Amino acid sequence: MAAEDMIQVYHERQRLQYCLLHALNNLFQEKDLFTRAKLNAIAEKLSLDDPNKETWTPLSALFKPHHNVITGNYDINVLIAALEGMGKSVIWHDRRNGASSIDFDGAEDTLMGIMLNISARRFGGIWNGRHWFTLRRICGVWYNLDSDLKSPQSFKDVEEVKTFLDCIIDGGGEIFLVMNCKE
Repeated sequence: MAAEDMIQVYHERQRLQYCLLHALNNLFQEKDLFTRAKLNAIAEKLSLDDPNKETWTPLSALFKPHHNVITGNYDINVLIAALEGMGKSVIWHDRRNGASSIDFDGAEDTLMGIMLNISARRFGGIWNGRHWFTLRRICGVWYNLDSDLKSPQSFKDVEEVKTFLDCIIDGGGEIFLVMNCKE
């Protein structure tokens, strides 16, 4: 049996619009490290600190600035706050540089993983929104941990990861590098 076959890769599946919650747990490879309650609390704190509260409408009670209270659908601000709370930093990848500018050869403890945000059509195409998912290197192998997938999908090598990321960029997706902070 190959070493790759013995690797246990944690993978949460998609539920409602909690893709950011699933992406974070898949990134950290831990069930319930992030929960709906934890992400809602982060989003609420961000809302309390929002300098534009006076422009909110009655619908803002449901469609809050950083998430939807019924379905989830968290934004980048919640992602950044959640990761910073775990001692990580987020670097937005400049799409003009393509995936070839990402340092995949650095120490495995520097680049923790990659968060992606893509346009997604749901419910037979009647709902257009955004979808969060994670790429992560585990024991030297890069995996696509998208919660829409039935199981994690491994990449054969870094070149395949770069090609995949270039397709994400070409499709209008956003790439965020999750870095382990140096102390």
